Amino acid sequence: MIRTLIFLSLFFFAFSVAGQDSSASLDEVIYGRKDGMALTMIVGQPAKDIQKNRAVINLVSGNWVSGYQKRMGYLLRADVFIKRGYTVFTVFTSSQPRYNIIEEIGDVKRAIRYVRYNAKEFNIDPDKIGIVGSSSGGHLALMAATASDSTLISDDPVDKVSSRVQAAGVFFPPTDFLNYGHEGYDSRASEMFITLSRLGGAFDFRKFDNIKGVYKSVTDSATRKILAGQISPIYQVTPDDPPIILFHGDNDRLVPIQQSERMVEALTKAGDVNKLVIKKGGGHGWPKIEVEENEIADWFDRYLK
Repeated sequence: MIRTLIFLSLFFFAFSVAGQDSSASLDEVIYGRKDGMALTMIVGQPAKDIQKNRAVINLVSGNWVSGYQKRMGYLLRADVFIKRGYTVFTVFTSSQPRYNIIEEIGDVKRAIRYVRYNAKEFNIDPDKIGIVGSSSGGHLALMAATASDSTLISDDPVDKVSSRVQAAGVFFPPTDFLNYGHEGYDSRASEMFITLSRLGGAFDFRKFDNIKGVYKSVTDSATRKILAGQISPIYQVTPDDPPIILFHGDNDRLVPIQQSERMVEALTKAGDVNKLVIKKGGGHGWPKIEVEENEIADWFDRYLK
């Protein structure tokens, strides 16, 4: 599988993240294919003398949209971990409106499986993988962190390994689409919320019509509510979830801090190690957020031993 490595000629050979050790390297890898298209990740490996043989999955996602044009900011995030000796996999998933949240979750799990399957090639410990994400990326990270330790029925050996992670660090994640901001408010069912946030594609749950050979949107409200619960991390929490640290601004107008507070309550009730850091006056992001990025790195240093 590692032979799917793509060298992006002069760009990645010459490219180095600001402040990164010049001996570190960045390469792009195909971790899967979808509808004939490649799913890729950028692999950032630290200098050999500081390698810790640990991995970080760095999710590129905002509004459940992932794109190559977003890479610079996420590679700067990766640099925080690379300097600590982590190998960082900056992952691009499929995006709404063409693909919904359920399909994006599948991409994240595929990326984790690919990294674990090729652990020896990447010189990492397959049982020391952390995951980071912000906003929708934080949501996807939590869905991976709380996922069951299941494999897929497939001829692809990558699909036969676990998609579990051993630690997670997330910023302002949506966690409960059935109680968004306050009890009983179903964000998925709110047409105004969906329209203003341009999230229609993310919640466009579909099923395949075998007769017509097309995908049709699920419109039944009861079924949609079940699906919304299935993509809410809070309902996936179990006592064997990995240590999770969350950061949330108390002035976030897009993702209410209540979302992280509810998640922490569920994790604590299940007996899982967790921590919520509240950023006073912080909105949906804030200046010098790299300070908190380093706190996640500290968290990983502690729990990915």
